[in-house]
Amino acid sequence: MTDPVETRANDTPIALPGDSSPLFRVSGVDLLSPLSVVLVRHGVTDMTVTRQLSGSGVPGPALNAAGRVQAAKAADAVHAIGRRDWPSVATATRVIASPLVRTQETAAAIGRRLGVHPETEDRLREIHFGSWEGRTAEEISADDAHIMHRWRFGEIPAEGGESFGDVGERMDSLLVDLAREHARAATAQKDEPRTWVAVSHAVAIKCAVGASMGMPVNRWGAIWPVPASVTMLQLRVSTTGEIVERHLMSVGAPTD
Repeated sequence: MTDPVETRANDTPIALPGDSSPLFRVSGVDLLSPLSVVLVRHGVTDMTVTRQLSGSGVPGPALNAAGRVQAAKAADAVHAIGRRDWPSVATATRVIASPLVRTQETAAAIGRRLGVHPETEDRLREIHFGSWEGRTAEEISADDAHIMHRWRFGEIPAEGGESFGDVGERMDSLLVDLAREHARAATAQKDEPRTWVAVSHAVAIKCAVGASMGMPVNRWGAIWPVPASVTMLQLRVSTTGEIVERHLMSVGAPTD
């Protein structure tokens, strides 16, 4: 297994001894125990199968039969984090989800497996496809063979929709807020590792990863989280709630 990828906000890392200490500490910054954010893509829908774009312009579609099976397997995979898999990561204690039907259904399966009630977070919604909603790439490209490539490389948004940059900005704002919540919990309760699950969508997840890793927007489209997959970001947060480091632990790992 290759080492996780990381981005660092400032300063030079200093190695510290001891299994209980972080491998790196940023000089002059007091770090809390890590916050792991597990980004789970929803299971398949009928529109996934037909390759019709389904964004946040409409609440549906729902998971189909195969998607419900995938959601159950994703729930098992999340439950295994900190137990059978990823033993160095804390077990998941919180589930938040996009308000769209397919993510709510996937989150419900994960919540049942973990014994927690999912929360709804609007910033986790899929990109808004505007006039492209419900259409296939072939239909959209009928009059302009390059338009989907330009969209995938972040050059243009869909007509009436969001850009990759728009989605990256709102996903990043959520990560910043989660880091602050983690810091508040560490102060009010206990400084301990936490793992929170965020159930979202393909484009939203790739934008969260791209923004977190400081990648140029024209490379975000090359990230491909498959349905019901797990992507993990680990945030190193200061005692003041700022994200000091971001580690990419896993991208689009299948769960079925």
